[in-house]
Amino acid sequence: MRGTRRTRLCLAGVMAASALIATPAARAAERTDGHLTDLVNPFIGSQDEGNTFPGAAVPFGMVQLSPDTGHSTGYDYTQNRIRGFSLVHLSGVGCRIGGDLPVLPTTGDVTQTDYSQYAAGFSHQDETASPGYYRVGLSSGIRAELTATERTGVQRYTFPATGKANVLLNAAQSLHKAVSSTVEILDDHTVRTEITGRGFCRDTGPYTVHTITRFSRPFTAYGTWDGKTVTPGSRSGHGGAYVRFDTTEDRTVEATTALSYVDAGGAAGNLRAEGGRSFDAVRERAREQWEKRLAAVQVRGGTGTLRRTFYSSLYRSFLAPNIGGDADGRYLGWDRRTHRADGFTYYQNWSLWDTYRTQAQLLALLAPHEARDMARSVVAIAEDGGWLPKWGYGPVETNVMSGDPVTPFLTTAYQTGLLKGFEERAYRALKKNADGVPPADYPGIGREANAEYLAQGFAPFIKDRPLAKLGDSDYHHGASVTLEYALADAMLAQMARGLGHEADADRYAARAQNYRSIFDPSTGFFRARDASGAFTGSADPALGTGFHEGTAWQYQWLVPQDVPGMVRLIGGERAANERLDSFFAYDRLLADPARTAREVWVHGNAYAYYNADKYNPMNEPDLIAPYTYLATGQPWKTTDVVHAALTLFTDGPTGMTGNDDLGTMSAWNVLSSIGLFPIQPGYSTWGLSTPVFDRVDLTLDRRYWPSGGLTIAAPGTSATDRYIQTVRADGTPHERTYLTTGALRSLRSLAFTVGPRPSEWGTSPEAAQPVLK
Repeated sequence: MRGTRRTRLCLAGVMAASALIATPAARAAERTDGHLTDLVNPFIGSQDEGNTFPGAAVPFGMVQLSPDTGHSTGYDYTQNRIRGFSLVHLSGVGCRIGGDLPVLPTTGDVTQTDYSQYAAGFSHQDETASPGYYRVGLSSGIRAELTATERTGVQRYTFPATGKANVLLNAAQSLHKAVSSTVEILDDHTVRTEITGRGFCRDTGPYTVHTITRFSRPFTAYGTWDGKTVTPGSRSGHGGAYVRFDTTEDRTVEATTALSYVDAGGAAGNLRAEGGRSFDAVRERAREQWEKRLAAVQVRGGTGTLRRTFYSSLYRSFLAPNIGGDADGRYLGWDRRTHRADGFTYYQNWSLWDTYRTQAQLLALLAPHEARDMARSVVAIAEDGGWLPKWGYGPVETNVMSGDPVTPFLTTAYQTGLLKGFEERAYRALKKNADGVPPADYPGIGREANAEYLAQGFAPFIKDRPLAKLGDSDYHHGASVTLEYALADAMLAQMARGLGHEADADRYAARAQNYRSIFDPSTGFFRARDASGAFTGSADPALGTGFHEGTAWQYQWLVPQDVPGMVRLIGGERAANERLDSFFAYDRLLADPARTAREVWVHGNAYAYYNADKYNPMNEPDLIAPYTYLATGQPWKTTDVVHAALTLFTDGPTGMTGNDDLGTMSAWNVLSSIGLFPIQPGYSTWGLSTPVFDRVDLTLDRRYWPSGGLTIAAPGTSATDRYIQTVRADGTPHERTYLTTGALRSLRSLAFTVGPRPSEWGTSPEAAQPVLK
């Protein structure tokens, strides 16, 4: 049955497949010459709600110095006025936050204090960006250049010849909701600010950033403002400050702004530690840092466009999480007290509902030292404040999104060997999170619906339940929350078993089967239950309620811990494959992959999450879905779907479908392009599909990956020759559709033989991914 159906479906459209991968005649460049940073386009995703930023940052830097054009998250490529260059941005988030201390150079008298009024025009023809550097010519005749270190943003402004060259530092206006601000001119070179804000998708508790800006030469004049009132000569205020220079001869002004979430002393210490260097020296060091990061992955083959989109995605994968501690190791904990990181760098900004599916695994592979410190930081949050985070911004919990994403995030770290030395500390925090609910006086909601989930086996959907705390509520998404809790329980069971906690492991493994409690046999789909246990909402799985940013069609595949069990609920392997084919519009996909991706899968803007029965490649619930075929005896279809989805990534401003969510979608692109994907997030299983490059060389950290490197080869891979014929791991035939982390640790080569038609590779029942018990 498998072989007959496979041949019939694939031969019908194989020759019409989109040319995602270069044909042999188009492979003019077998190697990447010059700087890898030249292949990165930071403007990708800056239009149509990709919400990326083009400004300057170093890998995982605290500072992301970038222009704000008026868009809620910073920069929108369709706009043509810049309000300021501010210090803090999150790549690809969907909600307003950051944008602290927008700074803008101007000329003439200072008469406006609203940055939407004094904003400067610009043209993309006079704008450029590369990793660690941004430049733009403003309509005022001023050229602005930006670069960064980990904790500072460095600016260089080239003014026209004038005696009134100003730099405006607007402490009161940011992307977030302003709470309070102060600004002080300390001397003829230095300005200090303290800015408190709040916000994000709904609201958060307040957080404070401290900045200190040191200019390269003395001011000739200065002043501050409160509201609309500008006071020349004033040294302090609450709105903002301006400083003035005479540029009739020396037209260039440089400034370094240091940031701290701890206190003013922390900002000053960060300035001492990382300031004092010229703009050009900082820019060159930033470029070198990015070259080193990108060089961990060397690709051969593929078109120029494919390589640009790939390396741009790799770049965005390294932008977050962000350093949260000062140069002296101090950081502000979630208990609002100052702590000191002992032997590790403290990180913050945790978009866990997104990143646990792709980026956490990519960083464990390519940046394991930093990923270890990130895991330690998440554990520190629990030890400082009492509970693990859900979606953390700076030192505050936002409670954005739902479920229990921190568990698969930390179990990923455990499975990849990043928790050595503090496994039990991490496990204690995870167990507390999995078995309880934070108290009313704690700002986080944790597993908010845990009481009902533990008692009844499901999280109820209670549409009108008032929010108990700021952010989202798990009760508003009971169906998907049940699936997310069950997934987390499955992954925690594996960690518990690995640490010898057998009773806990059995208990969590049993809870991992709770996904069954929301399966409605009358519809054949998962469905929300109300507080009484009755199924609720429309019986149409495309219209059902209780799923967070998705439908029952999209969430039906989120059972990576037990795909065979989920398949049996649906009606068996044949029924599951037929449903998968309908979900991916597979017949249309074979005829025209790129068009199907853009016209069938992408059915609206970045926030069109609902009322659909098709795959949504723009959002997180479906990131694993294409890999379900690996477990249903039709692995070649995974390659068909994945390669079609990859056509949605392009090298222009609209080249990101949906929010990037701190590198989540970018990491999906990177992993899917190299043919190695984490199909059981939180566990040690990596699914295989055809790479889009002839060869990929990964340089790995021997402290965590003893092989020191992995070569993934698929010579001749193309739009037509895209089907796996054989796989060899270090020369030995490999018949399974997955690899384990244990195997990857010592593996040096993974060789794919590809061809124009599907083969029997990976089609046996033994080839499918493991069931977690």
